[in-house]
Amino acid sequence: MTSKNSARGRPRGGSTDKRAAMLDGALTVFARDGYTRASIDTIAEAAGVSTRTIYNHFRGKAELFEAVIQASAARTAQRQIEVIDRHLRKVTDLAADLIEFGLEWASPNAGPSEHFALVRQINAEAAHIPEAAIEAWQENGPLRVRRELAGHLRRLSEQGLLRVTNTDRAAVHLLVLIGAWNPSYPGAEPSAEEITEMVTTGVHAFLHGYVP
Repeated sequence: MTSKNSARGRPRGGSTDKRAAMLDGALTVFARDGYTRASIDTIAEAAGVSTRTIYNHFRGKAELFEAVIQASAARTAQRQIEVIDRHLRKVTDLAADLIEFGLEWASPNAGPSEHFALVRQINAEAAHIPEAAIEAWQENGPLRVRRELAGHLRRLSEQGLLRVTNTDRAAVHLLVLIGAWNPSYPGAEPSAEEITEMVTTGVHAFLHGYVP
């Protein structure tokens, strides 16, 4: 019979729930403290598990960090891909649809704040973070999203709406031009008016270079 006096915050439901709790707790700690300062003891406390439980699932902090950034990047990428699909799967007015896409993409609420805090820590500590973890983040996050956007731009080019010879490069150009505010870097959050102006001018600049 299951005890009603389980430790507060301790995950229940088996190994899957424990692993999810460990990844969630580790994400919170890594996003707050960074890779170098984060400790397994602190992560165990945040996750509501023992340090032994963490070592039963992961060989050490490096492997845990790689699992965290891979899972967090995959979730964030999926949300970003949904934004891309929502606005670019069926384009009726190229400029208007790109602007609508850019406004949602650049919104301060466009993604989970903890993930972007984690990315800021990666940018600050890149030299001290295992290369495998950075590669996992790139492949499951930014590169996956870029490939998805490039596919939509390729389709628009095939329809004659754009003139694109290198879709990957065009995807990078578009993301840079509509990047009114990048939550992965510190700085003051722009106003809605500033975002609208930056996205609108960015889309017009993109179209100036890529419309036939």
